[in-house]
Amino acid sequence: MKKFLILVIASLVFSVTTINASAEVIYNVTDLGTLGGYYSIANGVNASGQVVGYSDVGDGSNHAFLYSNGSMRNLGTLQGYGESHANGINDNGQVVGYSNAYGQNHGFLYSNGSMQDIGVLPGGNNSVANGINNDGHVVGDSGRDGTFHAFEYSSGSMQDLFSIYSSGTSSQARGINASGQVTGYSYFPGNDQVHAFLYSNGFRQDLGTLAGGTFSEGRAVNAIGEVVGNANNSVGNSHAFLYSMGNMLDLGTFGGRFSQGYGINDDGQVVGYAYTSDDAAQHAFLYSNGLMEDLNNLIDPASGWTLYQARALNDSGQIVGYGINGSGHEHAFLLTPNVPEPTTGVLLISAVAGLLSRRRRS
Repeated sequence: MKKFLILVIASLVFSVTTINASAEVIYNVTDLGTLGGYYSIANGVNASGQVVGYSDVGDGSNHAFLYSNGSMRNLGTLQGYGESHANGINDNGQVVGYSNAYGQNHGFLYSNGSMQDIGVLPGGNNSVANGINNDGHVVGDSGRDGTFHAFEYSSGSMQDLFSIYSSGTSSQARGINASGQVTGYSYFPGNDQVHAFLYSNGFRQDLGTLAGGTFSEGRAVNAIGEVVGNANNSVGNSHAFLYSMGNMLDLGTFGGRFSQGYGINDDGQVVGYAYTSDDAAQHAFLYSNGLMEDLNNLIDPASGWTLYQARALNDSGQIVGYGINGSGHEHAFLLTPNVPEPTTGVLLISAVAGLLSRRRRS
């Protein structure tokens, strides 16, 4: 009897393992709604699933939002009027973005219920905050009259990171990781080429471009210094890339000419969007284990959603972006990996294992 039960368990384990290995990951879609208007776009998500972005408020303007515990909160603006956009959030719930102030856009840090103007670099009159890490270090760009410099802001002070090249005129910081590594882009001398960079411990590394290209831009960086963004190839088409261990990998498209990488988590999963054949449509993608998958194929088709762009993801695999919902409205979404109920086989294995345990004790 004991040998028979052991054989049953082994057979069931093999069967369940085979089924699970071949099953696709399915995501549940949450419509984040709006702030009273017609559309919303999500740009960032933290470890606890809080989401930030911006939404139409119904009067023709956009306001930054924080989505948490099932509701969307209007973060307002720096001066009580105009517009604001949220670009990033850390695990402490601090939010960064930009808002109208004094006739220009100024970067903001939203913390403990208050939106703070982080100011501008010396000589500048505008700024944008793009990313924040868990230590509260903020990155973005600040400038005047079309010239802008990447900055890092912390403890009330804004540091000019300048460009990779001493004579370059402009640079922009897009993302920062837990150890303070920063990515973005910088102009070459003469402004004829733009390259992605990784800034670490005061050293700015040029990440180059795809073969034959002249442009690249870093968008996000994970804990081990892997960078995601987009870069031109030899025929001038912009493709999403993953920079890892000194190499820039072209992530390709869904048959069209263009793709864009936006976010990366510490497992090296990448999200963004890519065009389909003949550039007929843009679809949100997840790149994982060497494969770019259309996120529209990983949700319930009965949901009615068409996912256009994925903008960020966390280490739990939650993904945010925007698309068209079942009612035909452009809304921000949150994708959460579906955790399936235990299968009959798994339950049977547990029951048989329990029976064996009782037989051993008797």
